[in-house]
Amino acid sequence: MPIDLRQVAAVSGQSGLYRVVKPTRTGVILESLEDTPKTMVAQARHRMSLLDEISIYTTDGEGTVPLAEVFDRVNEKYGEDLPLGDKPSNEDYKEFMSNVLPNFDEERVYVSDMKKLVSWYSIVRKHVGFTEAATSEESKAEKKTAAKKETEAKKEKEPAEKKASGKKKSEKEA
Repeated sequence: MPIDLRQVAAVSGQSGLYRVVKPTRTGVILESLEDTPKTMVAQARHRMSLLDEISIYTTDGEGTVPLAEVFDRVNEKYGEDLPLGDKPSNEDYKEFMSNVLPNFDEERVYVSDMKKLVSWYSIVRKHVGFTEAATSEESKAEKKTAAKKETEAKKEKEPAEKKASGKKKSEKEA
């Protein structure tokens, strides 16, 4: 069953990533993305972040780059063979990050974030794939554009409907 980053979550204090199964009255049922999946219920006390909502800080005008885009860049540049050894040093992680995202904000992106990025990339590559990751951002942009067009169409329609209903009232009165 293919899933996208809108269905993948990281839970604070828990290692790995989780697929959102379904909501409950008290939280959300999650299934770990592992070879032997485990389920858990994430409640309000758990801090959960959907990967689709996570971005990496940059020093350019945008300020951030969505995680899905960073994953796509890593995938294009390295595929499965990441240039990190068995026990990479902090400098190795920084070099890897600067190769993937040259304008990342070195003051706000910590080595621990880079380690998570590498770990999550491996999990996403294995369990989610990258066509879904890329389309996630595209579909979000398409939805915004469609919503804008729908709102504009409604605004244009409203005055015409008010004029028509005003004519019907005056016709009934006559």
